[in-house]
Amino acid sequence: MSAVNAFAVPRIVRGQVGSSTVNTINLQKKCFGSNTRLVGAKLRKASVRRQAGATCAAKELVFNKDGAALKRMQAGVDKLASTVGVTLGPKGRNVVLESSYGSPKIVNDGVTVAKEVELADPVENVGAKLVRQAAQKTNDQAGDGTTTATILSAAYIAEGMKIVAAGANPVQLTRGMDATSKFLVKQLKELSKDVEDSELASVASISAGGNMEIGEMIADAMAKVGRTGVITMEESKGVDNDLYVVEGMQFDRGYVSPYFVTDPERMVAEYENCRLLLVDKKINTARDMVGILEEAIRSGFPLMVMAEDFEQEALATLVVNKLRGSLKIIAIKAPGFGERKSQYLEDIAILTGATVIKDEVGLALDKVGKEVLGTAAKVEVSKDACTIVGDGSTSVEVAARVKQIQRLAEQADADYEKEKLSERVARLSGGVAIIQVGAQTETELKEKKLRVEDALNATKAAVDEGIVIGGGCTLLKLSDMITAEFKATLDNDEQRVGADIIKRALPYCLRLVANNAGENGSVVVDKVRNSTEENYGYNAATDKYGNMMEFGIIDPTKVIRCCLENACSVAKTFLTSDVVVYEIPEDEVAMTGSPMDNSGYGL
Repeated sequence: MSAVNAFAVPRIVRGQVGSSTVNTINLQKKCFGSNTRLVGAKLRKASVRRQAGATCAAKELVFNKDGAALKRMQAGVDKLASTVGVTLGPKGRNVVLESSYGSPKIVNDGVTVAKEVELADPVENVGAKLVRQAAQKTNDQAGDGTTTATILSAAYIAEGMKIVAAGANPVQLTRGMDATSKFLVKQLKELSKDVEDSELASVASISAGGNMEIGEMIADAMAKVGRTGVITMEESKGVDNDLYVVEGMQFDRGYVSPYFVTDPERMVAEYENCRLLLVDKKINTARDMVGILEEAIRSGFPLMVMAEDFEQEALATLVVNKLRGSLKIIAIKAPGFGERKSQYLEDIAILTGATVIKDEVGLALDKVGKEVLGTAAKVEVSKDACTIVGDGSTSVEVAARVKQIQRLAEQADADYEKEKLSERVARLSGGVAIIQVGAQTETELKEKKLRVEDALNATKAAVDEGIVIGGGCTLLKLSDMITAEFKATLDNDEQRVGADIIKRALPYCLRLVANNAGENGSVVVDKVRNSTEENYGYNAATDKYGNMMEFGIIDPTKVIRCCLENACSVAKTFLTSDVVVYEIPEDEVAMTGSPMDNSGYGL
């Protein structure tokens, strides 16, 4: 065959196609003229779309015939609750979590354990994910009580499944549960009392698994910075736990040049009764500051210049005068960026009584005098941090500014924005407490950090809404408040059965605390329930009965409230479900070809 005939494909194909195909091609030519390429491209695209649709992952539908779907979901809930439940109480155990890299985690934190649970059965996994939402939501709202929320969700579901299996209407049941939950939240507020300073250590230590050292450290930190102060946590370089408080306003901004240092041994610049010049723009030349610099030389006061940035010529002038000894001066860049930088400068101005120089208010640097300068009792600047301590003369203005920022924090939606506003309040109010957590090994350090984080959140929650007795005894008291009088206010018998579901589920937590302590949970529940003493309960740490407030076994009211609300929400969703839809996992296609072949083509 010649080379010409070898490429005569259209003529050969035309002779092989059927009559219907020939008629279609002729019709296309009549309708579209000779532009059949466009039509062919469209047909090919349609074929590709059909092929793509055929390869989409299929879905499996599991109907709740004879309760099959809910039973499988409940199996996943029970597995998750059993895993998380071992950590509950002062004698609860730890859970070992395998890590894909590094050392394994050994944790006692409910939400951390719940996040790691992934079950092989997809329907069971759906149930576990539902209950995990209660733990996650409680952690977001209160920062503690995640194990209690998980156990309570599983208890509501377990008791509710018994009633649903007997043929009750789940919609009416969940309405009764919802009404009961709202009633219990109101009763909880009546049981609550404001937390005293002496009780903060008990709240923190209970949340930290009975670690009194952590509890006392958090109580000390709150005493030093106030209940609205900021307490942060970081890893210690040693093995011991430490607490230190940063007095005044601290920023992550150091000196622009090391020539401003006054203490070469510590490499810090430190001045007392220092004046502050705050400029919300870049300083291009030292001529703009001549008037203020001359005043500083005449009066002999130290001066801190804080600006967005410094040009080389302006900075060189300040350094030369500092080295000659004619000026006590230090230059640093303003903290933050953009709008937040202006807010920080305004905060510093209010703390020190200064006026921020910026174009928006019509102030020019070369035309202002010493009246715009603020005063700080002490200024200390290192390579990467600056601390300003106010002299107390602007306490009224600072208090007004704090209230203004607190209102902004209440209106803010994003957690990041709320955190930044809280930091600004703490800086203006007097300081930030930093707890350094130390441990012998990395595994112990991770576990300890989670305990300290829970203790911090529990203490803040107690300050917000008060405290009640702990150890699961408050939930038991609430279950006894679901009386016939309350149930008479519900609309129908099925809603009253929903109230009974919550009444039977609430003692689960105390029962599990006792079981983890090696005692018979049902016996402990009966003994506590039959007592007429106020605040009577079971101290699992010492295996004694008595006044829980005197024992120091107390829980934040906010944590209990969030557990009640979130557990009820998850249980309602679970019990009213009837079909589970999940994606059928595709079988992995076996690779063909030689394992030694790196070309990408099979053999």
